[in-house]
Amino acid sequence: MKYIVNDDVVLSHPLEGPLSAHIAGFAKWARNEGYALPSRYRKVLVAACFSRWLGQQAVGVHFITPEHMTRYLRFRARYVQLHQGDKAALRQFMDYLSRNGVVPTEKSPPRQSTPVELSVQEFEHYLRNERSLAEKTIVCYVPFVHGFLIDRFGDGSVTLSRLTGADVVRFVQRQAQRLHVKRAKLMTTSLRSFLRYARYRGDIVPDLASVVPTVANWSMTAIPRAIPADAIRQLLASINQRTPMGRRDYAILLLLARLGLRASEVVSLELDDINWNGGYVNIHGKGGQHSALPLPTDVGAAIAAYLQHGRPRSSSRRVFLRAKAPIRGFLDQQAVGSLVRNTLAHAGVKSPTKGAHQFRHALATEMLSHGASLTEIGEVLRHRSPQTTMIYTKVDIEALRTLALPWPGGAL
Repeated sequence: MKYIVNDDVVLSHPLEGPLSAHIAGFAKWARNEGYALPSRYRKVLVAACFSRWLGQQAVGVHFITPEHMTRYLRFRARYVQLHQGDKAALRQFMDYLSRNGVVPTEKSPPRQSTPVELSVQEFEHYLRNERSLAEKTIVCYVPFVHGFLIDRFGDGSVTLSRLTGADVVRFVQRQAQRLHVKRAKLMTTSLRSFLRYARYRGDIVPDLASVVPTVANWSMTAIPRAIPADAIRQLLASINQRTPMGRRDYAILLLLARLGLRASEVVSLELDDINWNGGYVNIHGKGGQHSALPLPTDVGAAIAAYLQHGRPRSSSRRVFLRAKAPIRGFLDQQAVGSLVRNTLAHAGVKSPTKGAHQFRHALATEMLSHGASLTEIGEVLRHRSPQTTMIYTKVDIEALRTLALPWPGGAL
């Protein structure tokens, strides 16, 4: 006899045990998250078997704990071969029950913060609430400050008044040897911020922020590495737009190539950001910057094709979603970088780098070759400083010749 759960999962045994009334809701949750039918079947089967085992053990619903999950998996392994996702499925079922108040929320005993962690937490609070820094900036600063305090105080008490300039210089010199120049500069910026904060609080008297060494770095030493226009066309042509994932990837690559978006800007793009009637798209840029860019016809058509025939059903307002369950927006910009890297490899396209930023460089280079000014390029790329755009003058020597001043006194 067959027993159907949530109209699509078929089991060979009836639902039993203290959790049987909640298994249909769990099956509905799995479907809403975008899990395929075979995966949903496995999750529901594990949940049903767990409930039946609890009934056999005479465990009431209000007495279920995570320990029962461990004991059940041990019991199940003695009689059947555990599948790779069984433990995760049971964990998801327990989380579902906890969210809905069926079983008590698992509470971990509070861990005592170390003196270094307490100091770092106070610094975080200062940056967030008094300086109003962006969360991304705080996340970048904290690891360096934590490492500095661990290096100086270890697991002991943190007495900032004992810090010296030698402590600061020694730490920077050691760390800078193993870091990329950009990371090293971020480290010194983080330390200066922390030492200014410590002096502001009165924890230190001397201006140790001024002692932090400067990381040597010539401005604009590298030429922007842009993917060639022919390579972009080859890459776009290689994508199978007949599949949902292909439609998504095609639309993302067009946004990178035609609008020069950053990977983080693609990730944060939401449905309400696209004004179809006005023909523009709102971009959430760095530092909370908002910009409205014209939406080219081909880019708009690609996004519309994905939304109509490729985007999974989801309550998320993000434009681009994961293709596999759980269905939600990309976690961070690394997902777009991975997409670019995989697409380049699949298409066999040779490119100067494997990241998403090369499309941004390509757009700037193309605009420069067509006579666009640096101001125009900076506006399209949404640079906050003209100095950032200046690097693109290095990619076109012939254009630079037109800007050269006559040699005083005429030609020799």
